[in-house]
Amino acid sequence: MSTVLSWSGGKDSALALWTMRQEGTPAATLLTTINEDYGRISIHGVRRELLQAQAAAVGLPLVEVGIPTACSNELYEERMAAALDSPALADADTFAFADLFLADIRAYREERLTRVGRVAIFPLWERDTTALARDFVAAGFGATLVVVDTEQLDAGFVGRRFDAGLLDDLPAGVDPCGENGEFHTFVDSGPIFEAPIPVAPGELRDEGRFVYRDLVPA
Repeated sequence: MSTVLSWSGGKDSALALWTMRQEGTPAATLLTTINEDYGRISIHGVRRELLQAQAAAVGLPLVEVGIPTACSNELYEERMAAALDSPALADADTFAFADLFLADIRAYREERLTRVGRVAIFPLWERDTTALARDFVAAGFGATLVVVDTEQLDAGFVGRRFDAGLLDDLPAGVDPCGENGEFHTFVDSGPIFEAPIPVAPGELRDEGRFVYRDLVPA
């Protein structure tokens, strides 16, 4: 039996994997939803090839679950159920998530997994996000903001590196870990990686409320 980590490619996922390894309960597999229309990580918009480079760099197998752009919750649950029944995940008894304090999301995950005899764990649950963000930087992780919700944070933050300077510049009311959806990141280096993932900034995509900075392999 083994543990699967829900992996977005971002900062919180990387911190969860690092924490699990430090605590002696490492993940055996990564699980990611992919927008099948564009071949990118759902919500984050990061290219599949960079996701796959991350999995290779942390030394874990990756299971991808494809969902369309306009995906109902019913279809999402159908695709996830099929993934859980697949040979790659059939023996997994525990699923880890990097959620910090969104209790409704935690309750949803626990309820869905309990139905199928699996357990949900939350290695970062209720950690102080200011301290967690500083720990991420101090540990030597490197990440880039790839999405900004312009209703919560200025578009000028997209594409910036997640470092001490950025944390100092975040306006009051913006969670340092982006736990309210203010921003999302892509992690390219740090203590969980065998080697850094070379990336370069690509085009800027303004889609109204959300602004994206594409990343390309360097």
